[in-house]
Amino acid sequence: MKRLLPLVLAILVVAGGFVLFSAMFTVHQTSQAMVLQFGNPIRVVNQPGQNEPGLHFKLPWQNVIDYDKRVLNLDPPVARVILSDQKPLLVDVFARYRIDDPLLFFQRVRSESGVRQRLGPIINAALRSVLGNVNLVAVLSEERGDIMRQILARANDPAITEGEAAGSEFGAKDFGIELVDVRIRRADLPDETRQAVYARMKSEREREAAEARAQGFEQSQRIKATADREATVIRAEAEREAEILRGQGEGKRTEILNNAYGQNQDFFDFYRSMQAYEASLANESTFMVLSPDSEFFSFFDAATSKAKRK
Repeated sequence: MKRLLPLVLAILVVAGGFVLFSAMFTVHQTSQAMVLQFGNPIRVVNQPGQNEPGLHFKLPWQNVIDYDKRVLNLDPPVARVILSDQKPLLVDVFARYRIDDPLLFFQRVRSESGVRQRLGPIINAALRSVLGNVNLVAVLSEERGDIMRQILARANDPAITEGEAAGSEFGAKDFGIELVDVRIRRADLPDETRQAVYARMKSEREREAAEARAQGFEQSQRIKATADREATVIRAEAEREAEILRGQGEGKRTEILNNAYGQNQDFFDFYRSMQAYEASLANESTFMVLSPDSEFFSFFDAATSKAKRK
């Protein structure tokens, strides 16, 4: 009996050590643990504001599930969304989330591998709800940041953004998850509508260009018509003033000639005859058929008579 006592004590020590070892577990500062007893959650370790990471104890028949406490990544599949202007859009987004309530997360999702199946449809529904009220220009403009904030709020808790009408819908908070950020990585038009949109944009630009050319041509014609009218008025005024000046000059000339004619009629007749001779005989090929005693050659007759007398 005395020989069996050390063996029994050794077995008890080993069994006690095994029980003590199986009752201890360590929680890292980046993790939070869920203690389960026969599959039912008992308590959460390292939950924000409750306890600290490190060495903890449990009953030997209890088991522990670890959940990451850090911000995690999620890449939902590309979603096809119809915008408010009825344009289809392929939206590729990425999300950042953390497990905010491990107990609710365990009850609703169980494991991190199920997050994609749960959170993907929530983000997809938020995208459709928010982007369905905006157009393509807003998605590609500075309004994109506000759109992202609306999607984030809608995905976290639909009741906040939609009211009681969204009571049947689930948000990320309903699964113990907090969405930290949702961003649109890329937004493309589907291949079947891209060419149609480009063609419509091209025709719209061509229409605007044709309209601008028509307006320019109309303005050009208006400017030309105004310039022609002003030129015609200026030319008519100039011709009128020229006629007036010409008439005044002719009148002055006639007055001067009349005065000269009155002073010496013989000289005036001689001067006028010389001008007529010069004008009619300037061309060497000019032929004149006149009577010798014509008045046109009266001064020639007078000059010939004087020469004969001498």
